[in-house]
Amino acid sequence: MVLREKDYYEKDYLNIAEKVKNSSAIYKGKPVPFTYNPMFFTKEDEENIKYIMEYMMKICDKVTYEYIKNAEFRKRFLFPKEIEELILLENPYDVNIPIARFDMFYKDNDNFKFCELNTDGSSAMNEDNTIARILLESKAMEDFKNGKEFINRELIDKWVDESLKLYEKARFREGNPNVAIVDFKESATIYEFIEFKKAYERRGLKAFIVDPRDLVYRDEKLYYDNTRIDLIYRRIVTFELIEKFSEAEAFIKAYKNKSVVTIGSLRSQVAHNKIFFKVLHDEDIRYLFEDEEIDFIKKHIPYTGIFGGEKRVFNEVLVNKDKYVIKPMDMNASQGVLIGRDLDSATWQKGLEKAFDNNYIYQEFVEPFEREFIVYEEGLKKKKLKYLVGAFLYNKKYAGMYTRVSENNLISGVKDYYTAANVIVK
Repeated sequence: MVLREKDYYEKDYLNIAEKVKNSSAIYKGKPVPFTYNPMFFTKEDEENIKYIMEYMMKICDKVTYEYIKNAEFRKRFLFPKEIEELILLENPYDVNIPIARFDMFYKDNDNFKFCELNTDGSSAMNEDNTIARILLESKAMEDFKNGKEFINRELIDKWVDESLKLYEKARFREGNPNVAIVDFKESATIYEFIEFKKAYERRGLKAFIVDPRDLVYRDEKLYYDNTRIDLIYRRIVTFELIEKFSEAEAFIKAYKNKSVVTIGSLRSQVAHNKIFFKVLHDEDIRYLFEDEEIDFIKKHIPYTGIFGGEKRVFNEVLVNKDKYVIKPMDMNASQGVLIGRDLDSATWQKGLEKAFDNNYIYQEFVEPFEREFIVYEEGLKKKKLKYLVGAFLYNKKYAGMYTRVSENNLISGVKDYYTAANVIVK
């Protein structure tokens, strides 16, 4: 339909692009690139994804609780002492992973494999909602509708409501909470934070976007600009907290002393670190799981190992470059990821030498699934692109999706990607 009437729909696309440019769908100072057609899902697809993600969350919980109670088990994760101490602190609302985005390569209920679990600083809710809202008003979507119902799951207000439910579980003083959305300013996705801030304010709350270096801890209370903070929506990722530990002293003291309710707690780091997939494949921890869960792990979690130690590990990954990916154990936005089949042998070897015994994992390469999308490249054109589906979980329940697409095997917001708005068709 679109390509048969290109002139008409190109005007429509350019109108949408202008709206996106003037919206809050901005990443690193630029409008988020998007596909003209959404990522369509049937209601059955959505139910499948909901089941898969909530099932995976149960596995995450089992491992996290074992980490808390079993000192020997903790050694598998290689966490720094200061982070281990924070993870072990009692969680006042008893939800290990209050917010997450689990990313997977998904075709259908049987054909899927996880890519990674973002349980720390999960993001891109605003990206999906904003682009979907604009796209659903387009001429193309109106023309395509033909009696169908199109649904995009709202993700901003829903999270605010869930975070306040968790706060109520842990409430430590009367009255409405003052909220701080906390991240280091150099890493903050500020446009998204503004949308969350507005959502808290719509509920009659004071809300602030705060760099942890601007927090003050005194008299066993946490303050920002002389306002006491009761609830922190933590967007600081743990690896950055480790790097800047001394700069976040007020936040850490308040966290340790339970002077503030922090959502999410540092317990989310157990599943977030990429060593988690390696641990899931350890045969000597199968006592944690039911037989069905063990089968799920074998089939849907890519085989993962620590890239270090014995030389045979290095040689295995070097020789079989098309079979493997290497990733830092704890970085975000695909930093440091190398895909063997995308590199020549010399570049692969150089990358492996740098990564070996340097907090990296090696992982089975998973071929992404593909779909046809319409993109604008000096005009509208149809392209078969690889896609990665992320599903948000709020308070352990499915909330909605975020999809990125690319021509590359590395489907990431750092290189040649598009966001495809997620639309459920009824």
